[in-house]
Amino acid sequence: MKTYIALLRGINVSGHRKVPMAVLRTLLSDAGLEHVQTYIQSGNVIFKSQEKDIQKLELKIHNAIKVHFGFEVPILVKTPEDLQRIFDNCPFPEENKINSYFTLLYTVPDKELIDVVAKITYPNETFAITHECVYFYCSIGYGKTKCSNNFFERKLKITATARNYKTMVKLLSLSQDI
Repeated sequence: MKTYIALLRGINVSGHRKVPMAVLRTLLSDAGLEHVQTYIQSGNVIFKSQEKDIQKLELKIHNAIKVHFGFEVPILVKTPEDLQRIFDNCPFPEENKINSYFTLLYTVPDKELIDVVAKITYPNETFAITHECVYFYCSIGYGKTKCSNNFFERKLKITATARNYKTMVKLLSLSQDI
């Protein structure tokens, strides 16, 4: 049985698309996932499954949520090894990394769009784009940034979900403990 981490995009934000974590754990357990755990309300799920096909797992979670709650939620499933590699590849120095955001991409953005977006600059904001993550650091805080998750989704024409450094560390830790 393998451990996975599912990242749900856009739930429990400003009272929209409410998904109580206790209900989500039960729903996913009933769907056949095992040892289901959640971390905070923003859609982080750690679980085990016999299934090795990540796309099938994403679809299983997506369909369970759609049937139960009646709305669509983009799902990104990673192995702990994948998430660790993304985390370790952060290009920022440690003092910036601990205040960084990891915008995880659901698909690989078009190379031409990456090249265009990479030329955009804003004061106090730094980012690096890879095929699976946008590493983002803002010295004035994420709430005041121009380069939000929505910014990268719009500019790169992809779906993405952002997690901060502390959440990434916790998800990696929880995935080792399961």
